[in-house]
Amino acid sequence: MAERYLPLYRKYRPQSFKDLIGQENIVKALSNAINLNKISHAYLLCGPRGTGKTTTARIIAKCLNCAEGPTLEPCGKCPSCKDIANSTPIDVIEIDAASNRKVEDARNILEKIQFVPVNGRFKIYIIDEVHMLTTEAFNTLLKTLEEPPENVIFILATTEPHKVLDTIISRCQRFDFRRITTEDIVGRLKYICEQEKIKITEDALYTIARSSQGGMRDSLALLDQISVLDADKEITSDDVNDILGRLSFDVLFDFSSSVIASKTQDALTLLDSVYNKGNEPFQIISNLILYFRNMLVVKNCSDRKIAAELTQLSEAHILKLREQSENIEAEQILYIIERLAFYSKEIKETTNRYLWLELCVIELSSNIKYSSYSDLLKRLVKIESQIASGEFSSNTQKHSSMFKMPQLKEKEEPSNSINKPLQKESPDEVKSVETDVLQVIDSTPVTQTVEQKNDVSTISHNESQDIEDTSKEEKEFLENKQTNETSNDDIASIWHSILQNIDSVPSRMFFYNLSRPVSLNKDGIEIAFMKDIFVKQAKEPTKNAPLKKAAMEFFNVPDINIHIRLADENTPDLSKSKQSLEKIERKPLLQTKKEEEIPLYEEENLQMLKDELTPHVDNNLEDNTVIKENLSDNAKMVMELFNGKYVD
Repeated sequence: MAERYLPLYRKYRPQSFKDLIGQENIVKALSNAINLNKISHAYLLCGPRGTGKTTTARIIAKCLNCAEGPTLEPCGKCPSCKDIANSTPIDVIEIDAASNRKVEDARNILEKIQFVPVNGRFKIYIIDEVHMLTTEAFNTLLKTLEEPPENVIFILATTEPHKVLDTIISRCQRFDFRRITTEDIVGRLKYICEQEKIKITEDALYTIARSSQGGMRDSLALLDQISVLDADKEITSDDVNDILGRLSFDVLFDFSSSVIASKTQDALTLLDSVYNKGNEPFQIISNLILYFRNMLVVKNCSDRKIAAELTQLSEAHILKLREQSENIEAEQILYIIERLAFYSKEIKETTNRYLWLELCVIELSSNIKYSSYSDLLKRLVKIESQIASGEFSSNTQKHSSMFKMPQLKEKEEPSNSINKPLQKESPDEVKSVETDVLQVIDSTPVTQTVEQKNDVSTISHNESQDIEDTSKEEKEFLENKQTNETSNDDIASIWHSILQNIDSVPSRMFFYNLSRPVSLNKDGIEIAFMKDIFVKQAKEPTKNAPLKKAAMEFFNVPDINIHIRLADENTPDLSKSKQSLEKIERKPLLQTKKEEEIPLYEEENLQMLKDELTPHVDNNLEDNTVIKENLSDNAKMVMELFNGKYVD
């Protein structure tokens, strides 16, 4: 009968400290402890999988129980060494804590430690995955673990030391195993391939080492798997990637080059080819994240050795990555990684994964062509220099007519909009209104620069005197009209003067276009609206407070009552009462006492305001009435120009 095949990771398991790879510090500490006869009663070995924890525990057992020991070089011929090598020792008991985790199992250990060893000097208990023990089992071992019999040694191994009780850790000597470097793994694999006559390229060995994530056992298992592919043909990195389901470096290089060059069609074609070979979307996007991560590291590391250590790539691949990274900025790479991470989450949760992968590729290859950060910084520096030199303010004034409030004409009837019922305009009417808005917007003051604000303070004394004289004329005119019944013309004149005192442009236009003044005097103000929605909005502090403040300033009183109600058939219509308005020469309605700062808008801001209004359209109300709650002041201002309606 043929001898049973022994896997490589068992066949080439280290049998002494000198064969242990990548854990030099631990080997040195344990070797000195054995030489100096300072052997602890309990050890805790921590670290990732496949780094040599259980192997180290067996080597310690061989060194201590060897017939020639304690020694650092076990003979391998005595019964104790042979039993440990064949995993059939009597005095070395290996326990899987994952399946023997109960308190009864811990008590069973306590019963057996009283017996002396049979063949060796020590009875050694190796408890693998010790973090799986229950709290009760840990507590059962506490006293014995602290003071075991002289011939008993505990060696605990775990991949998750944070789950082990602190009381257990404090009773052990702890050794932390690190991940084995790629170079050390490749060196060990080369030795094994020479012994086993395996034909494989060095690039393939690096691919195996990188895929094992620092674990020697995983590397040997993968080498054992691919060694049976083709005995006559040399194994390449493509063969390794096919088994792992990973994309090769060349495929990732071509794909990323298409993305960086904004060649969307080439990227989609290559993606389809990769997907048809059986690669899953999540695996593809994970490979891309790792590739661009390596590109970012190479771009920021000038030393090739450091870059090779951080990326675990060969020198040839690092050179290609460095050349490719010169065509893209670090910020753009970070953006790509961020979007790939976002789509990886979406791919996990969706059923149509390939669709989201295509969307990811289209977005990345489309957005990468936008201006780079360095170009944007140059443009910002140029703009700042223009502002400092004063050149930018004149250009700003040239384009400041994109979004200003309309100025009322002298013969325009302000209250007609209240009398007209809300109705949906035709497309031609909408275009006409939008054209009027853009034309009259130029009359509104724009945001002032620092120099312009300083110019405001230099208004001539004559202009200030004219404003004061006009205000005196208005007050004298109104004081002469103090009778029991105020005419409609007087109410219209007073109302116009109060509106001039409102600082907020949206509030001023709201009351001007939508309200009807009923009575105006020092005792109180009463105004009416045609719809309940406008009554509700007029009572909000953002509208009510500016009106109250303006009325108090006009009548020169400390407080005044404002009554807002719904208009009825008895509510007077003052739309034709223009006589009083024409008697007094006043400021334009949109000009305030204080220079109002209105932000500059460009064409895209009109679409932004429209998008903000759309979700607030109440379809239950007639004529697409807009609910103004949670809208910005600019959005409300635009909406009020169209009499509270959303115009599509």
